[in-house]
Amino acid sequence: MNTLNHPSRRHFLTSDNSASPLISPLYLSAPAVVELVQRKGLKACLTGIADFIQADFMRWEDFDKSARVANHSANGVIELMPISDHSTYSFKYVNGHPQNTAIGLSTVMAFGMVADVATGTPLLLSELTLTTALRTAATSALAAKFLARPDSRVMALIGNGAQSEFQALAFQHLVGIDTVRLYDIDPHASAKLMANLSGSGLNLRICESIAHAVNGADIVTTVTADKSCATIITADMMEPGMHINAVGGDCPGKTELSAAVLAASKVFVEYTPQSRVEGDIQQMPHNFKVTELWEVLSGQKTGRDNSDQITVFDSVGFALEDFAAMRFMHEAAISLGLGERLALIPQLSDPKNLFGTLLKTGLSSMVEQSELICAD
Repeated sequence: MNTLNHPSRRHFLTSDNSASPLISPLYLSAPAVVELVQRKGLKACLTGIADFIQADFMRWEDFDKSARVANHSANGVIELMPISDHSTYSFKYVNGHPQNTAIGLSTVMAFGMVADVATGTPLLLSELTLTTALRTAATSALAAKFLARPDSRVMALIGNGAQSEFQALAFQHLVGIDTVRLYDIDPHASAKLMANLSGSGLNLRICESIAHAVNGADIVTTVTADKSCATIITADMMEPGMHINAVGGDCPGKTELSAAVLAASKVFVEYTPQSRVEGDIQQMPHNFKVTELWEVLSGQKTGRDNSDQITVFDSVGFALEDFAAMRFMHEAAISLGLGERLALIPQLSDPKNLFGTLLKTGLSSMVEQSELICAD
């Protein structure tokens, strides 16, 4: 395979599509990504990222996959999420610290990099806090397009924090949801969501309990932040034909669904080795049957079997989604003229003389002379 001409690599070349070595990767800062989303439109970004994710999941076998590397602490987790195909490598650094908001910090902060496999050259360095919010919601909605009933219009949204608006809008634009029933233990969070989405066209309703929110819902999205083995959805809340989009259970010891809910549902995951450790299925026996999302997207396996079946997407977030999201953001940035070239790697006139970059003019000959003296 000619890796220099592989389609995934071409997405990360310079704007003039030059195949020459890239010394300065494109840098997308948080302000640049904000401008990108504002100029391109949130709907276009959500649908575009979902399309890129679907395209990359369809070539699942091309990727060298692994579960993310996690370092846990009492307050949260810091993770690295690597993946590559034959031509392009990417990773994401991301944290998850639920108590951060109490000290004015985001619960989730992330950045990522893309590199050329053939040479190891960095091609893109990007913020991924905003991009992760977009790709998480896009992945949820993409899965629901294949797993929820086609006539789904009402969604319960349990947990109204930083991810909630993205979820609501992704399901509106990609799935056709028109009513969202809200619940959060913090009423200020629900009020924030109501204010942010007041002009979205969604019918938004704040509910007094989880049970009230999920009653009559076609889709239930759980996106809570607390790092604990919580039971947000119990078996008595389930209704025939419901689709559950479980997003918040994403690390060991952090769950949202009761084991009875999982046992009574057809469960779908992103990458089984990672989901068995981090997802809601960590509660279940190791041989508990699951279907990977890529198998459904590629047509190898069925999604929902009938209109009464209860389906669960046990989402933990997978590196391939970030790979696809960075492909989309890079392509969009180039088309809009956003981002800047970053002098991240020393530019060497002689690639064997790294030390020479530290020397001032005139000192190189002194070093060369000293080398000759030592050699004698």
